[in-house]
Amino acid sequence: MSVAPSRSAGSRPSRFALGGVAVMAAITATACSTSSSGSTSADASSSGSGGGKTIQVVAAENFWGSIASQLGGSHVKVTSIIDNPDADPHDYEPTAADARTVAGAQYTVVNGIGYDAWADKLLSANPVSGRTDLKVGDLVGIKPGGNPHRWYSPDNVHQVIEKITTDYKKIDPADAADFDKLKTTFETTTLAPYNKLISDIKAKYAGTPIGASESIVSPLADGLGLKMLTPYSFLSAISEGTDPTAKDKATIDGQISGKKIKVYVYNSQNATPDVQAQVKAAKAEGIPVATVTETLTPAGASFQAWQVRQLQGIEAALAKATGK
Repeated sequence: MSVAPSRSAGSRPSRFALGGVAVMAAITATACSTSSSGSTSADASSSGSGGGKTIQVVAAENFWGSIASQLGGSHVKVTSIIDNPDADPHDYEPTAADARTVAGAQYTVVNGIGYDAWADKLLSANPVSGRTDLKVGDLVGIKPGGNPHRWYSPDNVHQVIEKITTDYKKIDPADAADFDKLKTTFETTTLAPYNKLISDIKAKYAGTPIGASESIVSPLADGLGLKMLTPYSFLSAISEGTDPTAKDKATIDGQISGKKIKVYVYNSQNATPDVQAQVKAAKAEGIPVATVTETLTPAGASFQAWQVRQLQGIEAALAKATGK
């Protein structure tokens, strides 16, 4: 599996970091081109196959972009701004091309919850009459300061699917029937392996104690019915690029050495020295280790292929740990 290089501790200066010249150029650009190397378009023509129009869609991150593209089929052209496993969505610096892409959008999908504040700035600096904006955090009711990693919550993923389809139908009523069919196919066929793995893991391993490296694992653990023992203050610190406390590290060391956790799950795109030490300690104690990543890996993967691969890894680790 291709993953981004590990970041050293502190390499994320701030979730809200926005950098100098590149950002200033981006938020002041107003041209209407939508071309981008991050496009995951099903069809770049001016009209959809059903006689409606092609909706120009911009997603701040490719995990939402993948879903938006599959729900729209030939009726949408989707561009994901974060479309590279090496890019860090927390402190991404938008380019002038990103601003032009946003300026030409009819529909946008932004995660929100403080995760991609740069995207909010792009939207406000490039207003478009009639554009529909979806902010996932607002949709699922998570306020800034809450866990922003909603694409790891199975329930939230299905909420987003429902909302995107509803919005597509409002923007392009002529193709409403097609959007309903695409949604049904995506939920019942495309996501079937994803849904089954979640159901199977929850049925078999609910309540199993696990440890993790950062907060992206928490919504998934909740969705799988697993018991997260790692202090949330540690999970959040690693996710935000701040130094975890000595108390939290000592707590985790004790959980590992005492084998209080059955499985350790870590983000391989953010293997800080503290995380690397915990992975090493877990392996030394015979605790199975599974990995996840923050964004789609490898580059070009679909949301469902990425998630299924990770869920299979977690399921295998749980099976090894519990003998079930």
